Amino acid sequence: MDNAEWTMNNPRPPSLVPRTHILTIFTAMCGRYILVQKIEAIEKRFNVTAPEGSEWKPSYNLAPGQLAPVITSENPKELQLYRFGMTPFWAKKPFLTINARAEGDHNKANDPSYKGAKGIIAKPAFRKPIRSQRCLVIADAFIEGTVKEKLSKPFVVYLKNNVRPFAFAGLWDEWANTDTGEIIRSFAIITTTANELLQKLPHHRSPVILDRKHEAKWLNTDLPLADVTKLLKPYPADLMNAYPIDPAIKNPRAEGPELLKPIGGRITPEYDINTKEDIELQGMGSGKRFSYDPENPWDN
Repeated sequence: MDNAEWTMNNPRPPSLVPRTHILTIFTAMCGRYILVQKIEAIEKRFNVTAPEGSEWKPSYNLAPGQLAPVITSENPKELQLYRFGMTPFWAKKPFLTINARAEGDHNKANDPSYKGAKGIIAKPAFRKPIRSQRCLVIADAFIEGTVKEKLSKPFVVYLKNNVRPFAFAGLWDEWANTDTGEIIRSFAIITTTANELLQKLPHHRSPVILDRKHEAKWLNTDLPLADVTKLLKPYPADLMNAYPIDPAIKNPRAEGPELLKPIGGRITPEYDINTKEDIELQGMGSGKRFSYDPENPWDN
């Protein structure tokens, strides 16, 4: 079986799709994120069911080319594994488009005060998915670098008050290799202007994080397009925080809870980070300590 054909019923995919399958990788913000929830926790939070026999291996460094859990507008009651990095249906060869700009070709300066048109509706790769192929991309947090240093100076960005998992606004598509019959279902995360927290890193973009009450709306393909684009806005900065981590996360094959160990204070004060010999993580928006359990350091 070809690597890109792995599904929830073949639950141990390779960590990355081989480069022989990739024409181009479009790099942008939100190219790495974290999801360490067990599949049962995801099912309960989003009221979905994973196919019988499916498994999900927690990841501290989800990178383009890997398979990740999504909930699609096509099947909103089922949890599925799609490849991170979207290939449009019309492409001659597979490639990874990891982000979709809400503004499309507008706001090239990434002005955080931009309030103009959502050009994503006219982009060739996204004009069909934004109308009928939307998805929730499940995450616990995401990794972001600075504008200049990129992932040489990475931060874990999370939602306060222990809000996890949450959902990015995503788009999906299906690509078929006409020579081999290979089918790839893949997704991209929509980005918008940077909120005040991301600007402090500094970074010029934010992923679109959906308010929980808007998740079902995002999956509703009967929703008018004008209402869809209204959801493409930055998440409130006062409900988020971030702290710096070691640049070892740059390696897309790096894994393990040690990647998330804080190496400095939070962008906005919450409480002190205590580092002990047994490495305790206090950083994901709760007053409790999060020990580095081999299965789940955030104690879900």
